[in-house]
Amino acid sequence: MEDQTLVDSLLRQVASRPDDVAYRTGDRTLTFREVDRATNQIANALAAMGVGRDGRVAVLTKHHTECILTTLAACKLGAVCMPVNWRLSASEIEYIVNNGEAPFLMADAAFMPTVQSARLPGVKRLVCTEQAHEGAPSLAQWYSGQATEFTSVAMGAHDAALQLYSSGTTGLPKGIVLTHAGLLSTSRVVAKEWEFDHRHVLGNPLPVFHVAGMTMLLLTLYTGGQTSAYSEFDPAAYLRSIALHRITHTFVVPAMILFMLQVPEARSGDYNSLQLMAYGGSPVSETVIKQAFEIFHCKFLQVYGLTEVSGPATFLFPSDHACGDPELLRSAGRPIGGARLRIVDPVTLEDLPDGQVGEIWIESDRNLKEYWRNPEATAAAYPEGRNANGGWFRSGDGGYLKNGYLYINDRIKDMIVSGGENIYPAEVENVLMRHPAVADGAIIGVPDPTWGEAVKACVVLRPGAQATERDVIDFMRANLAHFKCPKSVDIVDALPRNPSGKILKRVLREPYWRGQSRAVG
Repeated sequence: MEDQTLVDSLLRQVASRPDDVAYRTGDRTLTFREVDRATNQIANALAAMGVGRDGRVAVLTKHHTECILTTLAACKLGAVCMPVNWRLSASEIEYIVNNGEAPFLMADAAFMPTVQSARLPGVKRLVCTEQAHEGAPSLAQWYSGQATEFTSVAMGAHDAALQLYSSGTTGLPKGIVLTHAGLLSTSRVVAKEWEFDHRHVLGNPLPVFHVAGMTMLLLTLYTGGQTSAYSEFDPAAYLRSIALHRITHTFVVPAMILFMLQVPEARSGDYNSLQLMAYGGSPVSETVIKQAFEIFHCKFLQVYGLTEVSGPATFLFPSDHACGDPELLRSAGRPIGGARLRIVDPVTLEDLPDGQVGEIWIESDRNLKEYWRNPEATAAAYPEGRNANGGWFRSGDGGYLKNGYLYINDRIKDMIVSGGENIYPAEVENVLMRHPAVADGAIIGVPDPTWGEAVKACVVLRPGAQATERDVIDFMRANLAHFKCPKSVDIVDALPRNPSGKILKRVLREPYWRGQSRAVG
């Protein structure tokens, strides 16, 4: 019988391979039996404080193991874990935790000062991931006295399992609710297409607040394979770990590939165990892929996807990489796991023919259930409603189809992707316009050889006001997560606008993207 929930996957592994290592962090390991025992204790501790079905628990952590334990414990209660981006500011964290009404928050010691400066009236219990911190017990201390047995709440495949937050075009983050069915579908398709099973080891250096980082943790539950997790990405250390932990598969963002290639000892490393390197979040240059081929001697696979589709929508397969066609390498690949794509005129909502650029719509059983307590946004994302196959989801990305392959052309919503991070200009512009010297401003993405795209501010100053590029950047960094802040600022006389007054961002971007193969990173 197919697994219906993430807990089903865990219990299946406990029954068949209880003493196999499920998760490794450095020298620390957890077997499937130990994962089950710890999650039972955490579930009992959460239940004792009143967390139940449909409740939310929040984690602000770099630690993969503690995150997956909390996620599974919540699932056993019928509740939902909310991993929060640890790169956010106190006010941004405050909004997300309060929006989810999470009574429980686990945070790393490094983030405790940020958490304690936030207003979190709904949080009844704060625990520290690693050790006790100023009155907050460590996670292990908190649940250590609890019973090791727990009877899981009955759940259905389409119940919520995970809630990840993504900034919206209004500047406020939206809670993306993913189901057990959708996340299990991701595990099934990844296991099949990546040829990953219980014999393999997945190297996971991606953060747990990203859908990719989380779905890679869940792959272990589905397949019985092992995850070797890394809370920090150190290129040289990660290269050494491939041989040390016999990593067979890994998923990285292109900037990580570039950083690994720049390690002086990269060419002398031992990568004999490595079978496949998947990458996504932004495209990668032909030069980088060619160098990676020469060093790693493994298969390469590109992933295009979104949090809203539980991760992957298309794969550019190893055979596509091996064919040597430069045009094909610029594509995002073909739909996978039963997904279907349409290219739709974003205004008329009419389907467009092959080769014509429009908005990418995705139908799959991995599509999000809803935006948390935001029916308007959910309805807008599903203009034709939900159906048995998941419904057609408006991705907000622009592109076209050619010979069954998807080519990403632009982002309908002006989203910037920098180093795999989604950055919405409206959110950044809201902060920019608070600068006392700024009369008008716009945020755009410009090419960056390392991150794919970098954030740039185009600023019109108030009459008589003075501000330098450094002034603006320092102001932004004091009021917003640093990865969202502009890396450069252009002081201009005026911003181009259409007759209705809307800023023409394509006109602003055009000089920087001239000569590039696509209009986004």
